[in-house]
Amino acid sequence: MVVDVQERLAPAIVGGASAVERIGLVIDAAVALRIPVLASEQYPQGLGPTVAELATRLPQSARLAKTHFSCLREPDFAARWSALGRSQVLVCGMEAHVCVLQTALDFLAAGIETFVLADGVGSRREDNRTLALQRLAAAGAIPLPAESAIFEWLEDSDNPAFRSLIARIRDSGLAEGKASR
Repeated sequence: MVVDVQERLAPAIVGGASAVERIGLVIDAAVALRIPVLASEQYPQGLGPTVAELATRLPQSARLAKTHFSCLREPDFAARWSALGRSQVLVCGMEAHVCVLQTALDFLAAGIETFVLADGVGSRREDNRTLALQRLAAAGAIPLPAESAIFEWLEDSDNPAFRSLIARIRDSGLAEGKASR
Protein backbone atom coordinates (compact mmCIF):
# COMPACT_ATOMS: atom_id res chain seq x y z
CA MET A 1 0.00 0.00 0.00
CA VAL A 2 1.61 3.22 -1.21
CA VAL A 3 0.12 6.20 0.63
CA ASP A 4 0.12 9.70 -0.90
CA VAL A 5 3.55 9.96 -2.53
CA GLN A 6 2.50 12.98 -4.56
CA GLU A 7 4.16 15.66 -6.68
CA ARG A 8 3.49 18.62 -4.40
CA LEU A 9 4.08 16.75 -1.15
CA ALA A 10 7.19 14.64 -1.79
CA PRO A 11 9.62 17.57 -2.21
CA ALA A 12 8.71 18.82 1.28
CA ILE A 13 9.48 15.50 2.97
CA VAL A 14 12.73 15.08 4.92
CA GLY A 15 14.60 12.33 3.07
CA GLY A 16 11.83 12.23 0.50
CA ALA A 17 14.03 11.24 -2.44
CA SER A 18 15.45 8.28 -0.51
CA ALA A 19 11.97 7.19 0.59
CA VAL A 20 10.70 7.37 -3.01
CA GLU A 21 13.67 5.27 -4.16
CA ARG A 22 12.98 2.59 -1.52
CA ILE A 23 9.26 2.59 -2.32
CA GLY A 24 10.10 2.18 -6.02
CA LEU A 25 12.31 -0.80 -5.20
CA VAL A 26 9.48 -2.44 -3.26
CA ILE A 27 6.96 -1.72 -6.03
CA ASP A 28 9.31 -3.35 -8.56
CA ALA A 29 9.58 -6.42 -6.33
CA ALA A 30 5.83 -6.60 -5.78
CA VAL A 31 5.15 -6.37 -9.52
CA ALA A 32 7.79 -9.02 -10.29
CA LEU A 33 6.32 -11.34 -7.66
CA ARG A 34 2.68 -10.61 -8.60
CA ILE A 35 1.88 -9.05 -5.23
CA PRO A 36 -0.95 -6.54 -5.64
CA VAL A 37 -0.14 -2.88 -5.11
CA LEU A 38 -2.59 -0.07 -4.40
CA ALA A 39 -1.66 3.60 -4.18
CA SER A 40 -3.64 6.46 -2.71
CA GLU A 41 -3.61 10.11 -3.70
CA GLN A 42 -4.81 12.57 -1.06
CA TYR A 43 -6.87 15.26 -2.76
CA PRO A 44 -4.91 15.07 -6.05
CA GLN A 45 -6.44 18.35 -7.31
CA GLY A 46 -4.37 20.10 -4.65
CA LEU A 47 -1.38 17.81 -4.03
CA GLY A 48 -1.00 16.51 -7.57
CA PRO A 49 -0.75 12.91 -8.76
CA THR A 50 1.63 10.22 -7.57
CA VAL A 51 5.23 11.22 -8.36
CA ALA A 52 6.22 10.18 -11.88
CA GLU A 53 9.02 7.88 -10.64
CA LEU A 54 6.39 5.69 -8.97
CA ALA A 55 3.39 6.33 -11.21
CA THR A 56 5.18 4.80 -14.20
CA ARG A 57 5.58 1.58 -12.21
CA LEU A 58 1.88 1.34 -11.34
CA PRO A 59 -1.13 0.74 -13.53
CA GLN A 60 -3.50 3.73 -13.45
CA SER A 61 -6.15 1.43 -11.98
CA ALA A 62 -3.97 0.90 -8.87
CA ARG A 63 -4.17 4.61 -7.96
CA LEU A 64 -7.17 5.81 -5.97
CA ALA A 65 -8.05 9.39 -5.00
CA LYS A 66 -9.13 10.03 -1.43
CA THR A 67 -10.04 12.77 1.01
CA HIS A 68 -10.03 10.71 4.21
CA PHE A 69 -6.65 10.55 5.90
CA SER A 70 -6.96 6.78 6.35
CA CYS A 71 -7.25 4.85 3.10
CA LEU A 72 -9.58 2.33 4.72
CA ARG A 73 -12.13 5.03 5.49
CA GLU A 74 -12.47 5.75 1.78
CA PRO A 75 -15.30 3.49 0.49
CA ASP A 76 -13.74 2.82 -2.95
CA PHE A 77 -10.41 1.95 -1.43
CA ALA A 78 -11.96 -0.26 1.29
CA ALA A 79 -13.86 -2.18 -1.40
CA ARG A 80 -10.73 -2.64 -3.53
CA TRP A 81 -8.73 -3.80 -0.51
CA SER A 82 -11.44 -6.23 0.57
CA ALA A 83 -11.61 -7.74 -2.93
CA LEU A 84 -7.92 -8.65 -2.71
CA GLY A 85 -8.62 -10.98 0.23
CA ARG A 86 -5.25 -10.33 1.85
CA SER A 87 -4.39 -10.95 5.51
CA GLN A 88 -1.18 -8.88 5.44
CA VAL A 89 -0.25 -5.42 4.20
CA LEU A 90 2.99 -3.47 3.78
CA VAL A 91 2.32 0.26 4.16
CA CYS A 92 4.66 2.99 2.95
CA GLY A 93 4.39 6.63 1.90
CA MET A 94 3.75 10.12 3.19
CA GLU A 95 3.15 11.61 5.68
CA ALA A 96 4.16 9.06 8.30
CA HIS A 97 2.38 10.81 11.17
CA VAL A 98 -0.91 11.46 9.35
CA CYS A 99 -2.12 9.31 6.44
CA VAL A 100 0.38 6.46 6.82
CA LEU A 101 -0.29 6.31 10.56
CA GLN A 102 -4.08 6.39 10.29
CA THR A 103 -4.13 3.88 7.44
CA ALA A 104 -1.86 1.43 9.28
CA LEU A 105 -3.84 1.80 12.52
CA ASP A 106 -7.06 1.04 10.64
CA PHE A 107 -5.48 -2.05 9.04
CA LEU A 108 -4.46 -3.23 12.51
CA ALA A 109 -7.96 -2.56 13.86
CA ALA A 110 -9.36 -4.66 11.00
CA GLY A 111 -7.17 -7.60 12.03
CA ILE A 112 -4.76 -7.28 9.10
CA GLU A 113 -1.12 -8.09 9.92
CA THR A 114 0.50 -4.73 9.21
CA PHE A 115 4.10 -4.04 8.22
CA VAL A 116 5.48 -0.54 7.77
CA LEU A 117 8.32 0.17 5.35
CA ALA A 118 10.55 2.08 7.78
CA ASP A 119 12.87 3.39 5.04
CA GLY A 120 9.89 4.15 2.79
CA VAL A 121 7.92 6.55 4.98
CA GLY A 122 8.53 10.22 5.60
CA SER A 123 7.19 13.43 7.06
CA ARG A 124 8.05 17.09 6.71
CA ARG A 125 9.72 16.86 10.12
CA GLU A 126 11.93 13.95 11.15
CA ASP A 127 10.56 13.91 14.70
CA ASN A 128 7.04 13.38 13.31
CA ARG A 129 8.29 10.38 11.31
CA THR A 130 10.10 8.93 14.32
CA LEU A 131 7.11 9.34 16.63
CA ALA A 132 4.77 7.80 14.05
CA LEU A 133 7.00 4.72 13.69
CA GLN A 134 7.17 4.39 17.48
CA ARG A 135 3.40 4.64 17.82
CA LEU A 136 2.84 2.12 15.04
CA ALA A 137 5.27 -0.37 16.59
CA ALA A 138 3.57 0.04 19.98
CA ALA A 139 0.21 -0.62 18.29
CA GLY A 140 1.49 -3.85 16.74
CA ALA A 141 2.69 -2.80 13.30
CA ILE A 142 6.02 -4.34 12.31
CA PRO A 143 8.62 -1.92 10.93
CA LEU A 144 11.09 -3.28 8.41
CA PRO A 145 13.43 -2.02 5.68
CA ALA A 146 12.81 -2.53 1.98
CA GLU A 147 15.40 -5.27 1.63
CA SER A 148 13.85 -7.33 4.43
CA ALA A 149 10.43 -7.13 2.79
CA ILE A 150 11.82 -8.13 -0.59
CA PHE A 151 13.83 -11.08 0.71
CA GLU A 152 10.83 -12.32 2.72
CA TRP A 153 8.73 -12.20 -0.44
CA LEU A 154 11.43 -13.99 -2.45
CA GLU A 155 11.95 -16.71 0.19
CA ASP A 156 14.63 -18.46 -1.89
CA SER A 157 17.52 -17.48 -4.17
CA ASP A 158 16.09 -19.97 -6.69
CA ASN A 159 13.05 -17.71 -7.13
CA PRO A 160 12.97 -16.66 -10.82
CA ALA A 161 12.73 -12.98 -9.82
CA PHE A 162 15.81 -13.14 -7.58
CA ARG A 163 18.42 -12.17 -10.20
CA SER A 164 16.68 -9.03 -11.40
CA LEU A 165 15.75 -7.94 -7.88
CA ILE A 166 19.19 -8.54 -6.40
CA ALA A 167 20.65 -6.37 -9.15
CA ARG A 168 18.17 -3.59 -8.25
CA ILE A 169 19.00 -3.94 -4.54
CA ARG A 170 22.74 -3.85 -5.26
CA ASP A 171 22.35 -0.79 -7.49
CA SER A 172 20.26 1.02 -4.87
CA GLY A 173 22.87 0.28 -2.20
CA LEU A 174 25.62 1.71 -4.40
CA ALA A 175 23.60 4.87 -5.00
CA GLU A 176 23.09 5.31 -1.26
CA GLY A 177 26.76 4.69 -0.49
CA LYS A 178 27.84 7.33 -2.99
CA ALA A 179 25.30 9.82 -1.68
CA SER A 180 26.53 9.47 1.90
CA ARG A 181 30.20 10.11 1.08
